Amino acid sequence: MATLRIRRGRADDAGLVLALFDEAVAWLVARGQTGQWGTEPWSQRARPVAMVRSWAQGDGLRIAHEDDGTPLGALVLGAHPPHVEPIEEHERYVEALVTSRAHAARGVGATLVAAAAEEARGAGAAVLRVDCWAGAPPLVAWYERQGFERSGTFDVGGWIGQVFAMRL
Repeated sequence: MATLRIRRGRADDAGLVLALFDEAVAWLVARGQTGQWGTEPWSQRARPVAMVRSWAQGDGLRIAHEDDGTPLGALVLGAHPPHVEPIEEHERYVEALVTSRAHAARGVGATLVAAAAEEARGAGAAVLRVDCWAGAPPLVAWYERQGFERSGTFDVGGWIGQVFAMRL
């Protein structure tokens, strides 16, 4: 099995990140889990395309890949989004996390989260936070297995999100 590596994202990574999200949306739709990211590919929707391009041009995008460059996942490390309550402590926030379903069960997401926690710790953050769709109990449980604890919820137009915090 090839070695999993993580590198900083670049502006030209927007297409591969969109492809990862498109793959994830198709996988979720096939399982009837349309509440997380909807039914349309991200690459076909203006807002997600703009968001991914912004991430790719910023400093927080991390790409997990094999030795040969095959993309396995992406994570965006940054600040909490406006719909999530701020906290008093110095934090970093996982703005996005997506992994290739073709490479599931390889620990790609866990590796990206562990690297994000280490990077946040190195930047002096006391807390790493993330959120996900609260309507996906297996996803909520996955974040808890990574060391996150539930720390609140939010509602954006009927989309209920679960916020998590990991003490660093």
